[in-house]
Amino acid sequence: MAYETSENFGMPELGEVEVVKLLVAGGFGVGKTTLVSTISEITPLRTEERLTDIGSAVDDLTGVEGKSTTTVALDFGRITLNPRVVLYLFGTPGQDRFWFMWRELSVGALGAVVLVDTRRMQDSFGAVDFFESRNIPFIVGVNCFDGAEIYDEDEIRNALDIGAHVPIQLCDVRHRDSVKLVLVRLVEHLMLQATTEITSHW
Repeated sequence: MAYETSENFGMPELGEVEVVKLLVAGGFGVGKTTLVSTISEITPLRTEERLTDIGSAVDDLTGVEGKSTTTVALDFGRITLNPRVVLYLFGTPGQDRFWFMWRELSVGALGAVVLVDTRRMQDSFGAVDFFESRNIPFIVGVNCFDGAEIYDEDEIRNALDIGAHVPIQLCDVRHRDSVKLVLVRLVEHLMLQATTEITSHW
């Protein structure tokens, strides 16, 4: 049965699944905290600390010089799709020195959004490699920052060296409807992956 209300993004039920754990990953300052905050139906849990002069010695602030805080553990938000399905969103920290948290956060995750800033495409390579190496399905969300050059899908796919099966969705994580589209693409991708796996076993 398909639901058409704005509360569940018009997506179908996901069988017996009640809680779906999803990750939001990407480079430092790409918009992960903003995405979770924009879409969460609850006040999101944040673990942000102010950037310090000491931290600047190890954190690359190129392209995000105006950023004053950073996620040091996780962001957490929740979205209820319907009475039986709830999405739990976990935003990962962006700096390399907090990558040990990624392993913990990925336990039980069904899929992920890799956020990309086209001005700093290389910052997303690590996230792509992380999910590919663990066979965690993901899509790419291209966060369209003001003033950033717009690239077509093939250019982004080639730059990230990802296969044709990985969906790419342009977005502005400051806007709820835009974030909805990203999550719809991710859930549809997960459902397709699950269907393909079931079919392959017949």
